[in-house]
Amino acid sequence: MAFHVEGLVAIVVFYLAILAVGIWAAWKTKNTGSEGDRSEAIIVGGRDIGLLVGGFTMTATWVGGGYINGTAEAVYVPDYGLAWAQAPIGYSLSLILGGLFFAKPMRSKGYVTMLDPFQQLYGKRMGGLLFIPALMGEMFWAAAIFSALGATISVIIDINVNISVIISALIATMYTLVGGLYSVAYTDVVQLFCIFLGLWISVPFAMSHPAVTDIGLTAVHQVYQAPWLGSINSLDIYTWLDNFFLLTLGGIPWQAYFQRVLSSSSATYAQVLSFLAAFGCLVMAIPAVLIGAIGASTAWNQTDYGVPDPKSKKEADMILPIVLQYLCPVYISFFGLGAVSAAVMSSADSSILSASSMFARNIYQLSFRQNASDREIVWVMRITVLLFGASATAMALLASSVYGLWYLSSDLVYIIIFPQLLCVLFIKGTNTYGAIAGYLFGLVLRITGGEPYLYLQPLIYYPGWYQDDNNIYVQRFPFKTLAMLTSFITNVIVSYLAKYLFESGTLPPKLDFLDAVVARYSREHMDKATLVKSDNIVLNELAPVNPRHSLTLSSTFTNKEAFNYVDSSPELSNIEDN
Repeated sequence: MAFHVEGLVAIVVFYLAILAVGIWAAWKTKNTGSEGDRSEAIIVGGRDIGLLVGGFTMTATWVGGGYINGTAEAVYVPDYGLAWAQAPIGYSLSLILGGLFFAKPMRSKGYVTMLDPFQQLYGKRMGGLLFIPALMGEMFWAAAIFSALGATISVIIDINVNISVIISALIATMYTLVGGLYSVAYTDVVQLFCIFLGLWISVPFAMSHPAVTDIGLTAVHQVYQAPWLGSINSLDIYTWLDNFFLLTLGGIPWQAYFQRVLSSSSATYAQVLSFLAAFGCLVMAIPAVLIGAIGASTAWNQTDYGVPDPKSKKEADMILPIVLQYLCPVYISFFGLGAVSAAVMSSADSSILSASSMFARNIYQLSFRQNASDREIVWVMRITVLLFGASATAMALLASSVYGLWYLSSDLVYIIIFPQLLCVLFIKGTNTYGAIAGYLFGLVLRITGGEPYLYLQPLIYYPGWYQDDNNIYVQRFPFKTLAMLTSFITNVIVSYLAKYLFESGTLPPKLDFLDAVVARYSREHMDKATLVKSDNIVLNELAPVNPRHSLTLSSTFTNKEAFNYVDSSPELSNIEDN
């Protein structure tokens, strides 16, 4: 394959345009808000992201390289087909559920990151533990899509994969570094437009290629391969359901999602953004589905690709760029490449910013440097954006199983963080003991279930397991959902058991070493008690507001209702009277 100068020029122009928008948004950030809340302006955009920009950026966060390429691949692969392309429906339902049940309580209480309610209720230790799977999910996701982008670009313009990965990562990291959420949000608008236009322009050209058979015919009849509509065997129904619940429920507890929710100007806006993004995800999946169907309907021996076909060459995961390259005119394929790179960058920048935000606020500020100045937090965020961006790039270049690592880490988000989020928001009375027990039970059940992508053999063999061609044991039983439910139930049972044992006097107060039940007058709870006396502005859910947030731990949160039990404590009443 020859080196394509035109393709390289097209990519350079696109990247420069994205960088220019990111720098402009960074300038907008600098001129928004007071100097005292710049760290929150970077994390949540000053809480004034409107419906239009918010809807675009939330949609672009989900419609990433994995979403576009993965949907096309699932439709193309004969053993799967459209029936197994679960991401569009799963993520859309995830956004709807997030808007219905999670967006309003999170936004109305004035949190800054997803981990805030955990540290508020369970303390610093638990917040640190939950940061681990959240960070793993964000970092491995960014690495996986950087890796996909490098391979995609190399297919179409034939440049070195490593160079394309490094340049793409540098661009995404640079504008995230200087502008935070504003840069990410405004570049998402441009990127989403490019994705939509680029893919839709490519579809008619690819569909009209002489080697492509009518996709309506190949949807239900076998021509070159099995029909692309696909089917679900009775043996695989539980695997399908397990993956579907993983996408639908496991798609909620991500900082990238809640960062958009918490940046909205009101709780009502946060809900509307989720619903808009759900619709956007479905619309943006349509061209990817069509491209996968076109790939399944093509006589590849009649194209310059030749024989064998992509699935025989084990290039099914690259079906989208292959269709752009061999079934579209050159100038169209380059435009489509811009769409794919846009999809990747729109997800990668969000993941890097999410990881940096959680570390700077929940680990550095709230756990170690509670009196850190706003300028110090901003610099910590900048440094961690560089570190996390470099780490994701290194993993994309060096790790051979980065997708396997991401699958495992996303499972941990579903199994560990989702049940914890349910408990912290909706189950009254849960405490740190239950949270730790649920965390450990979920982790153990997931790891012992094995992971084929990492060649990790299971220790627990659930009903329906089988051995694949690589001698790896694969579980058909929905053990991921079982692990999630076990984590949730364990959290509730252990929390109430600990509460009963301490409050009934069965266990002496000195054994409450986490200060989670008895020791309400402990230092950690005293910090919480002072929140009631904070002068934070209570967020109005009906109108856009710009609340002022103090920099000390004592006024970090605005959830006064969550600590009514603290107000009623006689010990604390005496302290406050003094």
